[in-house]
Amino acid sequence: MTPITLIARALKRERTKAGLSLSALAERAGLAKSTLSQLEAAQGNPSIETLWAIANALDVPFGFLFDTARPEMTLVRAGEGTQINAEGTNLSAVLLSNGPPGSRRDLYRFDLVAGAARHAAAHPQGTIEHALVSSGRARIGPADALQDLGPGDYFRFPGDIAHSYEAISDEATVFLAMEFPR
Repeated sequence: MTPITLIARALKRERTKAGLSLSALAERAGLAKSTLSQLEAAQGNPSIETLWAIANALDVPFGFLFDTARPEMTLVRAGEGTQINAEGTNLSAVLLSNGPPGSRRDLYRFDLVAGAARHAAAHPQGTIEHALVSSGRARIGPADALQDLGPGDYFRFPGDIAHSYEAISDEATVFLAMEFPR
């Protein structure tokens, strides 16, 4: 199943669960109704920003938009997985694992390049992010508490306020776990 097909199915499911029309969801997410209509029809190529706006408007973790049946084991080798690119930067993210039913967490691998900061809007209230740098150096966190991290460094910070991720070496790989409130 393609990523856009997963998004289409999950978007319709979560929008229906929330009892929202396409117009109401579009207004909440600050998007055009036609954009949402195309996504529910499995058309288009949404950016990270579009998907985050939809997830925030639905009050669900980002990973819910890629929800699939969960096998007992999953193997994602380096360089594999569906990349999701951010608008205006070279950041790409790969959703490695979305939370199982009843869980509200996602796990990502971020591949960052120097000069391409990713500024993230606040996620739902109570969201916590856990960042672990595996290679390179990165500057991560809320604007008033940015931390310079190297390989093996871990940083836990509130994801419910605006924050950013930026490579301060040529490239950096960061593993990010996001915990969402129940």
